[in-house]
Amino acid sequence: MVTRVFFACLLLSLYSAASSLSCRWLDHKFTQYSENYLELLDTMANNSTNNTEDAEVQVTFPHDLYTQASKASAGERLVFIVQVLKDLAKLFKKDHSSASWDNKTVDNFVNVVTVQAHGLRPCIGSHSHKRKSDDLTKYFHTLSEHVKQMHHSAEVWELIRRETKIHLFRADQLASSLLSSN
Repeated sequence: MVTRVFFACLLLSLYSAASSLSCRWLDHKFTQYSENYLELLDTMANNSTNNTEDAEVQVTFPHDLYTQASKASAGERLVFIVQVLKDLAKLFKKDHSSASWDNKTVDNFVNVVTVQAHGLRPCIGSHSHKRKSDDLTKYFHTLSEHVKQMHHSAEVWELIRRETKIHLFRADQLASSLLSSN
């Protein structure tokens, strides 16, 4: 009987240790990578000669989706953050040759965002069965279509860069709320 209790305690402690390790990225790396991709976005803006005075994004920023995500469980928030990061990386893989950005900077940005998304995957753990947000998927599809409609122009890419910065700030806020709730 004592042996069973011992093994039960041992298994429980191993499970607890493994689950705390699964969010190690969020605790130790998230802020570093977040600062890195925001810095790369700023570098892209500094290297930009794009004029966006006459252009505007015809797609409304999904503030309501972030509000819903902020009220969701920790696992659902992580699923949402990973989806945002993956969709942003996918968007920046499109033809941005009209933008006056250095290709290496854009590639580094996409790589850092992708690594961040992959780093957060283990934090999702048992919540990996949570569905992606269909509304967020539609939003990014519409944004991508807007880029096509504006013929991948420098102006639309500068608007996308600005919109991306807002997404990353909001995703960082969601992640910060997870850190403060641990």
